[in-house]
Amino acid sequence: MALVEVIKYDGTPDVYAWKHPNEELGTWTQLIVNESQEAILYKGGKAFDTFGPGRHTLSTLNIPLLNNIVNIPFGGHSPFAAEIWYVNRISNLDMKWGTTAPIQLQDPKYKIIIPVRAFGQMGIRIEDSRKFLVKLVGTLSQFDQADISRYFRGLLLMNINESISSYLVHKQISILEINAYISEISNHVKEKMMPVFAEFGIEIVNLYMDSVNTPDDDPSVKRLQEALARKAEMDIVGYTYQQERSFDTLEGAAKNEGSTQAGVMGAGLGMGMGFGLGGAFGQGMAGLGRVMDITGGSGNVQFNSSTSSNSAATQTCDKCSQPLTPGSKFCAHCGDKYHSCEHCGADNPENATECKSCGKAFAKPCRSCGTALKAGVKFCPECGASAVMTCSSCGHAVQPGQKFCPECGQRVTPEGEQ
Repeated sequence: MALVEVIKYDGTPDVYAWKHPNEELGTWTQLIVNESQEAILYKGGKAFDTFGPGRHTLSTLNIPLLNNIVNIPFGGHSPFAAEIWYVNRISNLDMKWGTTAPIQLQDPKYKIIIPVRAFGQMGIRIEDSRKFLVKLVGTLSQFDQADISRYFRGLLLMNINESISSYLVHKQISILEINAYISEISNHVKEKMMPVFAEFGIEIVNLYMDSVNTPDDDPSVKRLQEALARKAEMDIVGYTYQQERSFDTLEGAAKNEGSTQAGVMGAGLGMGMGFGLGGAFGQGMAGLGRVMDITGGSGNVQFNSSTSSNSAATQTCDKCSQPLTPGSKFCAHCGDKYHSCEHCGADNPENATECKSCGKAFAKPCRSCGTALKAGVKFCPECGASAVMTCSSCGHAVQPGQKFCPECGQRVTPEGEQ
């Protein structure tokens, strides 16, 4: 092989270490090193000198150790055999990594096994060229990005799996929430891996996790997503899973033609036991009475859709608008009497004919015996007196609240109103 006059790098950009194929050199050989590169001269398996960017002559002036290993006459030139290694020290930031198969982890929040995948990229840089060549490259003719990925993949994925698992356990979060902690996990893995890479002369510039996700077609993932979607729907509507099951049971009983009152109440009792004993059972049965009507003896069940939410709300005084104490007959703030609506419980003025809240007509007393008369009744069921108020002058019917007769204009006297 002919002596080499000029040596320069002839490898690809993704190569970290490259050995020049020609080993026949001379003291006049020119060595060209590019920016972001280092060249190391090996003789007899030992590294003698390192050359930075620039043009170098392999003479005894630049390499004093050559006098000890090469028989060079004084002031003369001599050929010698040696190896020249180029090491690229540029930062490579696009080394991608990912789990080859999903990691089976138990979700600490929902206690189910879910497969997890992780993907990302990292950037490295050769920090110590000699250590890198001696400990990692060895006798290979070149060492590229694929070699580094193959060498460190197992170690990297082991630390990533461990970091994800520890975060799930210590933070007590679901796997579906892990993406909120990607930055913390990435920094944690980087700190753990930096000493390992440093042993081989490699510096980790950065390490990122692009995504931690679960396979969409996995059955356990589908069930978890459906359950979370259902829970979100119930939270928005405002009911619990137990209430939903109660409604389903009652609806099924209503559709069953052979169901009886005792059967439905038995179902209600069973649901009450599900709600828990004591106050919880009472609340469950109270809710049962509000949402359904049972026609005695017929076995028919009808759901009452007119249940008013106002009955559960705190009522306010019609006069001063202050909240009324439950069970009180007078307002504790202004002393006004509590005239409650039997349908919704709202307070109304004393002479009101209908509820200002729900619009239901109030029962009026009989003018003769005082018996409460339902709306639309024309005669008192107790004394038979007419429930229709008439004008004392012309006998024309007068509606409640009218102060003058619409027929003759005569003023309606208080006695007539009664």
